[in-house]
Amino acid sequence: MTRPAPILLTGFEPFGGEPVNPSALIAQSLDGTLIDGVPIAASILPCTFAASLRELDVALHAHAPQMVLCLGQAAGRDGLSLERIAINVNDARIADNAGAQPIDEPVITEGPAAYWSTLPIKAISAGVRQAGIPCGVSQSAGTFVCNHVFYGLMHRLAANPGVRGGFMHVPLVPEQAARHPGHPSMPLETMIEGVRHALALALRHTTDLRATGGAIA
Repeated sequence: MTRPAPILLTGFEPFGGEPVNPSALIAQSLDGTLIDGVPIAASILPCTFAASLRELDVALHAHAPQMVLCLGQAAGRDGLSLERIAINVNDARIADNAGAQPIDEPVITEGPAAYWSTLPIKAISAGVRQAGIPCGVSQSAGTFVCNHVFYGLMHRLAANPGVRGGFMHVPLVPEQAARHPGHPSMPLETMIEGVRHALALALRHTTDLRATGGAIA
């Protein structure tokens, strides 16, 4: 029996002085597990503009996935956040792990202004919330390395329309939030379960729900 093509799940190494990055911990925890019979292959990306897409290319070539979900840490968010759109700009508020801090530079020269996620983000969000885990749709992936990878991923998948992809931001874990009073957090085990639900929902839904997920500002 032919084994199905895997889901590629990526996370990032710690950045900004943090000792951990929950996106990496989630990806590592789910690596090698099955979702509806589909294996998950994890890859941890460097939090640098220069190397992140090179490492993503290595993972895409090695695993030939049927679907890709990239994860990233977003301090200040209180739930899992499915990103709607990736924009073609790097504008770093802080330096990356290699000391680079690009300002108003394109991710891909001559690339389109933006790419939409091709995952059913509203169906995923609704299903994860039904499981009792906070989740929503985000209108901005920022302009740091997370958006850089999201845009780079969708640019690559545009040439391979049979593969769906997208990005999810995750909150801090409690031990990080303890160092940043006032920041929300979510237990790692809850995030792992939420991402597991998200991947299952993405496999089961080929079209998205028509439901509100917008924002006023």
